[in-house]
Amino acid sequence: MRRVLPVFRRSLRESWRSLAAWSLGIAAVLFLYLPLYPSLGGDGQLKALLDSLPKQLVTTLGYDQISTGAGYTESTFYGLMGFLLLTIAAVVWGSAAIAGAAESGRLELDLAHGIGRMPYALQSTLSVLVRLAWLGLFAGLLVWAMNEPSKLGIDPVRIIGASAALVALAFLSAAGALLAGALTGRRAVATGVGAGIAVLGYVFQAVAKQSPDVEWLNALSPYAWVYRHPPLLNGVDLGGLALVWGLGVVLIAASALVLQRRDIPG
Repeated sequence: MRRVLPVFRRSLRESWRSLAAWSLGIAAVLFLYLPLYPSLGGDGQLKALLDSLPKQLVTTLGYDQISTGAGYTESTFYGLMGFLLLTIAAVVWGSAAIAGAAESGRLELDLAHGIGRMPYALQSTLSVLVRLAWLGLFAGLLVWAMNEPSKLGIDPVRIIGASAALVALAFLSAAGALLAGALTGRRAVATGVGAGIAVLGYVFQAVAKQSPDVEWLNALSPYAWVYRHPPLLNGVDLGGLALVWGLGVVLIAASALVLQRRDIPG
């Protein structure tokens, strides 16, 4: 009897060590930053620090609302370190799923054993998505657990929206890497495309903050779609969140169709 979702199951089995390492990295960042808030926010140190920095830098990094616990967590983790960590994980996993398998010869071998091309792409995507969802859930649980001890004052419901936005942005980068991998079969190209989506999105929103004349760049930035109005402070922008997830799904559908049609050399 043929095993159900063999590519998905194998991918999860082979990647549990890296998933554990990324989880530890996220925990380390949160345990480093969040407990510092009471000592920084309670005696004016944060305000003094912000006043000493260039205003444009403060705005670009999203530190203009860092004096509140929600703003501090948004700026230090969800908008910066967490975004960086999950994006790197997404690009690494997304570029390995199809492009890495093609370069190593595993893709050809799997297809020769009767695994369809479209199921291969979709199962690889599901594996990446499950791992990213775990990282987002794990981060959200840690933020929730540290909310009261660190005196952050975050509405617990908004942690769900912020974590969903974080996972959505990471998944979009992974989807870009998967599509590039399906198109070219080259891991370097897939990595560049996945990273490029994240970098351009971040840069566009950063530039858009500098002047009203370039605010239109927010329309080109998935990062701005979900973070222009900070989820921990204002609640997640459901329209922007749906747009990021929708674009990710389109890229995944395209990767499955491309892999279905592409010639895979032996």
